[in-house]
Amino acid sequence: MHLEVVQVPVADVGASKSFYTEKLGFVLDHDVEHIPGMRVVQLTPPGSAASIVIGTGMTGMQPGSLEGLQLVVTDIVGVRAELLGRGAAISEIQDLGGVQFAFFADPDGNRWVIQGATPPALRDAHLDR
Repeated sequence: MHLEVVQVPVADVGASKSFYTEKLGFVLDHDVEHIPGMRVVQLTPPGSAASIVIGTGMTGMQPGSLEGLQLVVTDIVGVRAELLGRGAAISEIQDLGGVQFAFFADPDGNRWVIQGATPPALRDAHLDR
């Protein structure tokens, strides 16, 4: 099994599409209206095998109710700087037990986490448990 798509509930599809493509650099896979009232906008983070879907007529989740999706990166300092340069509001980097995290929200308040890739020594110590 492969997790490939996660729905993200938004109120304004256009504003969210702009945020994810322009400020975060997600790739726009498609923007289609399959049936009247059901618009599907699929976006993929650079280098990811999984995508998100925003749109209309797809979910009962309230806009802004999603939290905790994680984007794992090898260079959290560089990625944070790039996103800040694109105009995204990203928190300071926090070290939580040897793993670094930064946080942001989309225009609706859906909350995301950027995680620095786990250092090998910490990852290996976890696997030995």
